[in-house]
Formats: sequence, structure tokens, C-alpha cells
Amino acid sequence: MPQSLANVLIHGVFSTKSRIPSIHQDVEDELWRYLATVCRTIHCAAHGVGGTADHAHIVCSLGRTITIADALREIKADSSKWMKAKGQRYVDFAWQNGYGAFSIGQSQLDDVKRYIARQKEHHRERTFQEEFRELLRRYQVAFDERYVWD
Repeated sequence: MPQSLANVLIHGVFSTKSRIPSIHQDVEDELWRYLATVCRTIHCAAHGVGGTADHAHIVCSLGRTITIADALREIKADSSKWMKAKGQRYVDFAWQNGYGAFSIGQSQLDDVKRYIARQKEHHRERTFQEEFRELLRRYQVAFDERYVWD
């Protein structure tokens, strides 16, 4: 085969540093669009981006030449710099050190996109930490609670 082709879908989740609700309404829609732009820049097509005041979700196609770790590092670093430039209110903005990354199948893509679009509604009843623990259990990721939060 003369070319390499792939469609690896990733659901990435990460919170603000210490889960501080620092993604305010005045910037959130622009931030979600910016995260999608960063994804495109690193050749990871974004299919859905959203979140709440203390965390973000991205579902994207992982580019053929980038690792999950490098993609999420680039996305978080670039968007953190962008947020800090949005004014005095955001000069201390930071994402948590880690992230969750979960593989999904093409048949799950629409469900994950809907899930991301409904984040505000979803978080009226549960915290980010509850949601993240549930994602880890659902995707059968072994974890030690002492090392999940920073």
C-alpha cells in the first residue's frame, strides 16, 4: 500500500488546575473554538469540543504522526497561553498536569459529541471528579485516587 491511512478517535478530558472554575462565560465559546483550531493545527480533526467552567472535553481524530501524549500536551499548552493573553482575569489560568484519553469507535462518535454538547446540563447533578471517575471505570482504566488530582 503506497500510503498510510488511519481513523483513530480519541475522547480527551482535562480540568483546570485544581479544578478552579476559571473558564468564564465571556470566553468559553471562543475557547472551545480555539481548542478545535489547535487540533486542526496538529492534524487532529476536532469533531466536538466543550466543557464547563472547570474542565474541557475534546473528541478528535488522532493524526497519523502524533502520539496521544504529544497531542494533548500541544492542545493544553497552546490554549493555556491563549487564555493568559485574554486579559488580567486569566493571567493565572492553567490546565491540570494530567488528562484522560479514551479510545472510541466510529459508531460511538455521535453519542460522545452529544455528551460533550450537554456538559452544562450534565454537571448540574455531578462534579467533574465524579464524572472523571465514572469515565475511568467505564473505560476500565485502573487508577489510584491519590494520583489522579493535582
